[in-house]
Amino acid sequence: MNKIGQKINFKKAKLPSNKSLQGHYVILEPLNITLHSKDLFNNFILDKKNLNWKYLSYGPFDNFNSFKKWLKLECLSKDPFFYAIYSKYHKQYCGMASYLRITPNHGSIEVGHIHYSPILQNTVEGTETMFIMMENAFDKLGNRRYEWKCNNLNNYSKKAAKRLGFTFEGLFRQMNIFKERNRDTAWFSIIDKEWKKIKKQFKKYLKKNNFDKNRKQIKKLKIT
Repeated sequence: MNKIGQKINFKKAKLPSNKSLQGHYVILEPLNITLHSKDLFNNFILDKKNLNWKYLSYGPFDNFNSFKKWLKLECLSKDPFFYAIYSKYHKQYCGMASYLRITPNHGSIEVGHIHYSPILQNTVEGTETMFIMMENAFDKLGNRRYEWKCNNLNNYSKKAAKRLGFTFEGLFRQMNIFKERNRDTAWFSIIDKEWKKIKKQFKKYLKKNNFDKNRKQIKKLKIT
């Protein structure tokens, strides 16, 4: 029995590149404020009650200029590495997501800062976005571990993580203070040995014949 951990032959994962990630329904483009900010702001404000900002550590933003300023200050680094989500159906940018906690030496990367406007929520575009980022993280960047974290009170996010194939790993109590409120953080992950099976189930779900003319699913995504 190996008491100090299995020895593995792992070199190093790659960093996210400035190339767009292509899907059937969406294109993920590295964030460009000039190209993306207006669409993003206009679609985010469709959320009249600002519910989408509830569990994020920033926002909501009162106007376009304050939103654009935040993008410049916080969203142009290499970690987190942000994408704008382009819907081919709507022909506009209607969401954001990022890689973060990028640690190539250990082959670990997290998906986070996920913000879908109302027109992207509960759609095939939203699911495909998560699959594309997952596929890129494992197959192209060569990671061993893919993480998802959220406020433990965010039941929608926890349910989404489980639907997408993530395994709950535990709770970090009193991990952060955001907007003057405590945050207990729920941790989830997918590891490389699980990815092949999960990928197969995503591919099956995302086939065009699984959606009607209104892009509504026929069979649900089931990752077991």
